[in-house]
Amino acid sequence: MDFDLTREQEMIRREVRSFAEKEIAPIAADLDAGEHFSSTLTRKMGEIGLFGMIVSEAYEGQAMDYLSYIIAVEEIARVDGSQAATIAAGNSLGIGPLYYFGTEEQKRRFLPPLCRGQALWGFGLTEPTAGSDAGGSTTTAVRDGDNWVLNGSKIFITNAACDMTLGVTVQAITGTRTGGKPEYTCFLVENGMPGFKAVPMHGKMMWRASNTAELYFDDVRVPQANMLGQKGDGFHQMLQTLDGGRLSIAAMGLGGAIGAYEMALKYARSREQFGQPISKFQAIAFKLADCATEIECGRNLLYKACWLRDRQRPFAKEAAMAKLYCSELMGRVADHAVQIHGGYGLMKDYHVERFYRDHKLLEIGEGTSEVQRIVISRHIGC
Repeated sequence: MDFDLTREQEMIRREVRSFAEKEIAPIAADLDAGEHFSSTLTRKMGEIGLFGMIVSEAYEGQAMDYLSYIIAVEEIARVDGSQAATIAAGNSLGIGPLYYFGTEEQKRRFLPPLCRGQALWGFGLTEPTAGSDAGGSTTTAVRDGDNWVLNGSKIFITNAACDMTLGVTVQAITGTRTGGKPEYTCFLVENGMPGFKAVPMHGKMMWRASNTAELYFDDVRVPQANMLGQKGDGFHQMLQTLDGGRLSIAAMGLGGAIGAYEMALKYARSREQFGQPISKFQAIAFKLADCATEIECGRNLLYKACWLRDRQRPFAKEAAMAKLYCSELMGRVADHAVQIHGGYGLMKDYHVERFYRDHKLLEIGEGTSEVQRIVISRHIGC
């Protein structure tokens, strides 16, 4: 077994880390405090190639392997979860369905600006009454000549209501299958279509500098040419997209855990009590040792899942494991990091409190920890 990264992967880590520390770190706290999504910063991330990383060069993508993409998400998350969310959702959930299921015309029309980081695309699955029960969606699409008429709503959709948003992939009910279950189909709903409204959501505890939206469809007429794949393929498309998306959420957990751990280690080495750095006290040293050990475990689990995906081998079980472990890992590390900082860890001047807040969505978004355990249990034959 070879655990070394390639030269290209090491270069990506260095360059993305440098960008994150230079461009994101100085303004992350202010963006978080103001709940401000930065189009300027997002476009800068596009300029260094952080969108369309796994997409073919034919559509102006970077044509990289999946592990390279995951390393990039990890390095952004090490500094700021909000910007990592923009990258992760932009690639896995926004670009992914278009790239894997779109027609050639759809790919050539939508992918180039998305891969250049000049535009964003949303992933419309979650509804007010359909979260973990993704099959409980009630948004409908009814055929009317060469169009489909959409009615319904979506909620908690990343990258779907900012000045860069080009459109959103929407799952809707288009009929009934044998046995009475709904038939789902995905449609590409573009900004500006009459009856489509995207409203930014505010007052979030976490990822406050990422764009989150509520979507409303009131007799939105979508042309047949904007159907994604075949009629009835929607639910399969969404689930396959989530398999890859889980790896990027895991990368956010791993990167966030590393960021919180590094803050705690730095603070423990500089903070003195009873005449010595608190890192010398066993109670603190053991917390840091546990964090370092768990981070290494999370990295190996996530990178193996990416290794399987890059070799086109089954990876759904490992993706669920990585998402579950790394998202909960960040919670444990962030908790230790705040405890090590003591009272200062509760103050916004010390950025560890932002990591403490940001971790929680990782245990909820793109399949809760409970859903991941269901997925894993099914894979192992329970």
